[in-house]
Amino acid sequence: MFKQVEDCGYEIVDLTCFDVKKVQSKAMEMAKEGFFVIILGKKEHPEVKAICTNAKIAAQNEEFIYVASSVQALKEIEPQIKSAKKVGVVLQTTQTKEYLLEVIDYLSKICRVLKIENTICPSTSLRQNEAKKLALESDLMVVVGSKKSANTTHLAEILTNITKTIHIEHQDELDIFSEIIKKAQNIGVTAGASTPDLIINEVIKKLENIN
Repeated sequence: MFKQVEDCGYEIVDLTCFDVKKVQSKAMEMAKEGFFVIILGKKEHPEVKAICTNAKIAAQNEEFIYVASSVQALKEIEPQIKSAKKVGVVLQTTQTKEYLLEVIDYLSKICRVLKIENTICPSTSLRQNEAKKLALESDLMVVVGSKKSANTTHLAEILTNITKTIHIEHQDELDIFSEIIKKAQNIGVTAGASTPDLIINEVIKKLENIN
């Protein structure tokens, strides 16, 4: 496709995130080497769709590529996994380390050869770890960012298991949770990787006014 664009006289400027390209590259390498490639992530997410498409082209066989959003999804194709000579795993960059470890624990018991490429974005992992520490000290966490953003949604899901958490996209949504906010003694604020500082600051300012 890129060559067709270039043949039309256009210059291609690839602005794909380095970490996202790394996942695509690892998945394609595994596919070319004959691995049954498992992509850990959300099937309908654009990043996962791109990884999947590139891997299928490299493998030249769609049956050798599978997307799983949970260990349960892997259990549904356990016979296929067991029959594979070698299994390779890559992750959508915004997945969690906990999910990866859960998958490793399961697959290591049923695979003949298992290759794992930890392609979680380092900054995403750091953000999650820092947010978890903050959540342990807070009785309410406010996660700011798009509800369509994978890394922001994951962040909210993780924190929900630690303390009361609300996920908002902008300051106006805080009005819905005003009673919860007023009752909170310690409020922590975190945000998705692409959330502008301006929006975060507006949320913090409104929280101060409410509380």
